[in-house]
Amino acid sequence: MSRHRATRTRPRYGRISVLGVSLAVTAIAVLGGTGVLPADDAGSAAADVGGAVASPQPTREPTPEAPETPDAEIPEQGGVTLSRSTPPESAKAAKAAEVALPPESGAGRRVVFSESRQRVWLVEPGDWVRRTYEVSGSIYENLEPGTFEVYSRSEDAVGIEDSGTMKYFVRFTRGPSGAAIGFHDIPVDDGERVQTFAELGTPRSHGCIRQRRSDARLLWEFAPLGTTVVVTA
Repeated sequence: MSRHRATRTRPRYGRISVLGVSLAVTAIAVLGGTGVLPADDAGSAAADVGGAVASPQPTREPTPEAPETPDAEIPEQGGVTLSRSTPPESAKAAKAAEVALPPESGAGRRVVFSESRQRVWLVEPGDWVRRTYEVSGSIYENLEPGTFEVYSRSEDAVGIEDSGTMKYFVRFTRGPSGAAIGFHDIPVDDGERVQTFAELGTPRSHGCIRQRRSDARLLWEFAPLGTTVVVTA
């Protein structure tokens, strides 16, 4: 009869240790993912167990805010200039009312002048406003509301009693004295304008409607002989 020596089984501590570490890391990761442990604590605890280091979740940098767009002037329909900055609703409504074409101001292609608002509109068919801008009308009540027609034009003109020179004179009616009334640029007397651009929007003339030269030139091109001119109160 042969004899066999019983072989003593030796525990494999290395594998047990590795298995234990793996289970511990897994458990910590699960607890951290479910909110039982804070993410930072879970990561540091995983790093301490058996020397195993869990890769931390990448930190997402906050998305930088887009730089604020600086204010810039934007030419809008009708020559009105607005800012990119959005004004309060009340200011927007006031601006819209200020530049709106006056009611009952005729139809078709025409020039509209409002005495109370000291503003001109160049209107295309369909009431499309090509441009609107401030002017300086008469300080006297010498122009009645009504519908008129351009009857004379002079690219260069001289005021009554040598009161200055002007350009782009577009005449459409006459005052009580018989003097022509029309649109032209701000007169120049002794080399100086008789009023400033900042004063446009208020009555300053002795009968005509004064404009910036660029606007006077535009109206000159817009209004040949026979063009309708509507004057409103």
